[in-house]
Amino acid sequence: MNPTDKLDETVAKSEPVLSEEAVEPQDLATAATELNTPEDMDSDGKKSNNRRFNNYGYIKYVSLVILTVQNAALGLSMRYARTRDVEMFSSAAAVLMAEVFKLIICICLVMHESGGVEKGVQSMYNIVVLNIRDTLRVCVPSFLYIVQNNLLYVSASNLDAATYQVTYQLKILTTAFFAVVVLKRQLKKWQWLALVILAAGVAVVQLSSTEKAHVKSHLPEQSKIIGFSAALAACFLSGFAGIYFEKVLKESDISVWMRNVQLSLLSLPFGTITYLINEGTQNNLLKGFDGFVWYLVLLQAAGGLIVAVVVKYADNILKGFATSVAIIISCVASIYIFNFNLTVQFAIGTIFVIFSIFLYGYVPKKPEPRTSLNV
Repeated sequence: MNPTDKLDETVAKSEPVLSEEAVEPQDLATAATELNTPEDMDSDGKKSNNRRFNNYGYIKYVSLVILTVQNAALGLSMRYARTRDVEMFSSAAAVLMAEVFKLIICICLVMHESGGVEKGVQSMYNIVVLNIRDTLRVCVPSFLYIVQNNLLYVSASNLDAATYQVTYQLKILTTAFFAVVVLKRQLKKWQWLALVILAAGVAVVQLSSTEKAHVKSHLPEQSKIIGFSAALAACFLSGFAGIYFEKVLKESDISVWMRNVQLSLLSLPFGTITYLINEGTQNNLLKGFDGFVWYLVLLQAAGGLIVAVVVKYADNILKGFATSVAIIISCVASIYIFNFNLTVQFAIGTIFVIFSIFLYGYVPKKPEPRTSLNV
């Protein structure tokens, strides 16, 4: 999983884009009326505003669809990649290559943001190289994300895709925990309730019997305990790394994409060391890499960047909807691909988790200000 999927609030603040979380649709209409009176706005101006809002809504829903497909596809693809009857690839190598692709993508985004290749290179040199002390601040999350992504492969190797998808939503709980401890953030009553429901839902899912038959694979005997432990550890690492990275972002005016360049650069040596520890050799780095594995690497690298786009154009409720649909897609697809046995207990636990996602992201409408017209 990727850092930007923990930076919802930070990305929204760092990008000068109007967010639907802050402004309701009816408020947009009111603001447009107040700022553009008949005297200073002609029909062309109205058409321009309408076109801008239509494009905004178009990007919002397209990004949500992409996020939904990516969330569902990643869990299913990781499970399938680890259970295919082919030469097995190194998960540490896949994580390392994902960081390479993410670095390339972020460098391109920084160049676009800077207004050209030359300006982008100069900007990266000034911020990443000359300001090395600041760059080293992201060593902690870069190391934790490498470990986390390796743990996710362990989890996907031992849990079916549906159980993995539901269990990994515990990252909401761990992120909230570290937000309270590290950032001293205050949670609302309904958010605490949502976290309790989330934990209960994941517990019900884990206690249910989720597979009738073992899937044939090159892996050792699968263990739900190992799979759940790996997912739980990944959630804690993800939560702490995300909050730490958010704190670093808030303490400076460096853009999210530039920070991700720093993050990926520092992740490469950590990823290389992890690969050498796991494999014991630097030879055959790409052993077992075929078209499907390369697709998985690109999917994992693009995940966090997709979340950043969704955060920029959508709100928490719609993002929660995308995550919930992804869980349902994973469950249905697992029935046909992995002979997944959907039990009543699993279904109840999944409903709890989906409900908690919506409840946690709930934003109550602010009361309308009292005026002489509505007193």
